[in-house]
Amino acid sequence: MRLPRTDHTERPWRIHEIADDFNVEDVWALPTPGGPDDLALLVRQFAEGVKSGVNGDGFVSRVLFAVRWKLGALLGWDEPDADTEVRRACLRDRLPADLRDGPRGPDLGSSPFTSLYQRDDEWAAEMANKTVQGVVHIGWVPDGSGGYHGQMAVLVKPNGPLGALYMAAIKPFRYLGVYPALIRSIGREWEARAATRGNAD
Repeated sequence: MRLPRTDHTERPWRIHEIADDFNVEDVWALPTPGGPDDLALLVRQFAEGVKSGVNGDGFVSRVLFAVRWKLGALLGWDEPDADTEVRRACLRDRLPADLRDGPRGPDLGSSPFTSLYQRDDEWAAEMANKTVQGVVHIGWVPDGSGGYHGQMAVLVKPNGPLGALYMAAIKPFRYLGVYPALIRSIGREWEARAATRGNAD
C-alpha cells in the first residue's frame, strides 16, 4: 500500500540527517508482519532480492521491465560516469560517526546499490548513475496492534535536467511495473520464509 510522504518524513529516522537534500519520491507499507526485532530478517531478504534482480511476475510487469532496461541500455541511463564514484562516496562521507562506525548492512553484490548503514529499526542503501542519485530506506514500524512491519521509502536527487526528465519518463514504469512487482515479491518471500522459520521452531 502506498503511503503519504509524511509517514516517512515525520518519523525520527537517521536518514533525515544524511539525505535532507533528497526528494522523498515514494513511501510504501510492506506486507511483512513480524516482531520488534525482525528488521534484520527483512534486510537480508531484500539484499538477496537486489542481488538476484526483480523483473516482474506478470505479463505487464515483465514487458515494462524489458522496455525499461532496453531504454536504459540504448540511452546510457544506467551507466556510471566520471562523477558517479564521487557522488556515491558523498552520502557515506556524510554519516555521523556512530553510523559510520556501526554496522553497514549487507553486501549487495553487483547491483548498483551500496549499503550505507543498518540499525535496529532502519537500513539505507544508495545508488548513483548518470541520471540520479537514489536511496532505498527500509524502516521497521509498529502496526498499531502490537506487531511490526516494513516500510520502504525511495529518496531521489536528480542529476540536472537529464535526471528530472528521467524521473518523469520512468514514472509509469515505477507505478505499473516496478513497485507492484517488488512489493508482491517481498510479501511472498516473507511469507515463505516465515513458514520455514515456524517449521524450524
